[in-house]
Amino acid sequence: MKGLTLTAKEQTRLQILNGVLEGHWFVREATEVLGVSERHAWRLLAAYRKEGAAALAHGNRGRVPSNATPTATGQQVVAMAQERYGGINHTHLAELLAEREGVVLSRSTVRRLLVGAGLPSPRYRRPPRHRYRRQRMPQEGMLLQLDGSHHAWLEDRGPVLTLLLAVDDATGTVPYALFHEQEDTQGYFLLLRGVIERHGIPLAVYTDRHAVFQHWRHGTEEISASLGTGKPTQCGRALREMGVTQIFAHSPEAKGRVERANGTFQDRLVAELRLAGARTLVDAQQVLADFLPRFNARFGVPAAHPEPAYRPVDPRLDVDGVLCIKERRRVAKDNTVQYQGHTLQLFPGTDRPSYARAHVEVQERLDGRLLVSYRGKLLTPEDAPPLASALRASATSPVVPAQAWPPEDECTRDARPKPPPGPLAGEPIWYEDAGKKRLHRDLVRAGMERARQEGSHIGRPRLSDQVDAQFVGERRSLGESWRQIYLAHPPVQSNSGRTVKPSIGSIRRAVKARERLAVVPTDHTMTPTATDRENHERMAISPAPAPTATNGHADMQNEVTLAVLT
Repeated sequence: MKGLTLTAKEQTRLQILNGVLEGHWFVREATEVLGVSERHAWRLLAAYRKEGAAALAHGNRGRVPSNATPTATGQQVVAMAQERYGGINHTHLAELLAEREGVVLSRSTVRRLLVGAGLPSPRYRRPPRHRYRRQRMPQEGMLLQLDGSHHAWLEDRGPVLTLLLAVDDATGTVPYALFHEQEDTQGYFLLLRGVIERHGIPLAVYTDRHAVFQHWRHGTEEISASLGTGKPTQCGRALREMGVTQIFAHSPEAKGRVERANGTFQDRLVAELRLAGARTLVDAQQVLADFLPRFNARFGVPAAHPEPAYRPVDPRLDVDGVLCIKERRRVAKDNTVQYQGHTLQLFPGTDRPSYARAHVEVQERLDGRLLVSYRGKLLTPEDAPPLASALRASATSPVVPAQAWPPEDECTRDARPKPPPGPLAGEPIWYEDAGKKRLHRDLVRAGMERARQEGSHIGRPRLSDQVDAQFVGERRSLGESWRQIYLAHPPVQSNSGRTVKPSIGSIRRAVKARERLAVVPTDHTMTPTATDRENHERMAISPAPAPTATNGHADMQNEVTLAVLT
């Protein structure tokens, strides 16, 4: 084993297999943390007993698979699926390719090629699943369930906060929790750092498919991280660097322990915050720190094995350098790096006088510092001096001297130049005043309601608006049923851009809407009520011309046109 190098993931597997050999847990319990099937876990265990830690290092690194499908064959299959065999499901297509084209490929290979090319199967059936109650992990620290709860924790005394929570799957206790403004990457980095500082590095985490943990691929419901493709998120990258297995829940019920803990916190912690009179995030964090030990003592359960499974932090591991935002950048010719509107100046080092055209890694630490890493070496940049164009853009305009007004008897008040429209000095703008915002909202809703009464549609085009009323009327005159019309109606474009067929309800609603429109007169006008006139005077809204039934959005804009709020 001299010179053996294991990755962080392989070191985690080594610790788990040692626990299996020592009898801390069974193989079927360790498979979920290992991220493999039970059969493969037995295979890893047998190889580890025979060859030691060297068996965990993958032997096929850098090799091309012998059963890899040639690129030309894959392109040929995709071309035939788009042209000659269009609209055929993947299983049938694999059979036709073997019978007629002489291309023998398995159904899974054909499906992988077509899904990778953006051609999903037209016929999809969800396989049946057998659900069962999952056992707790035998050791504390083997699996942590993470979640965020956006709730009015301070009720009406302060802002709406988000509680970021970590619940141990073995004991049901909370190793660490914190309040944050929102559920974002920085908040989860602070949560993980709190757990690591107090207990150590967990073996695995169980999360939902929030954007913090997974990237959604556009145009499909599959997720790139679950397929092993695509760029991981910042949180996924940090977990991978620390050797923590990331497990994704497919439903809220799957991570029921942290969901039930959120409900308990929303009941008990809200009352604790009310009794303590907490009004700010700092006050809420202090109350939470006092509440966690009492919560763990009340609701925690003992683990099957008392020895925790948290991994100690390697002294060579820079935790702050892992739990941070990392972005790849290329250094400019003047040794500057652009990041989020900042220009960072790099200085020469003893081993490299210039970093021009080099690829570096910009790290945004949790304390707000911006560092640059080049091949594992941390650089300490400073803000670069601004360019001449930036200085000219930020230069203030020259001050214009105030005009000397003549006496009152020499000119009239109307002859003076009028000030620009806008609120007077010291008065709030309308969207910063709660009362004026409510009046503006009511007037907008009133204008939208008038547009609807005129027969105009507000918002996105509905599916029923695309129904061919003439086609439906001709079919109904022939005595066809609604289902026959539904089957014969051409497809339409949905709001999401997909081509779908309108439902029977959409067809019937479209026909009824057109019948009601036919009897509504179009030459009437609406007279503003006294309340509307009063609101116009209070909000300083200029009168608009009478609405027409041709454009609902124009009617709404003319009805509610904001002028000067004084």
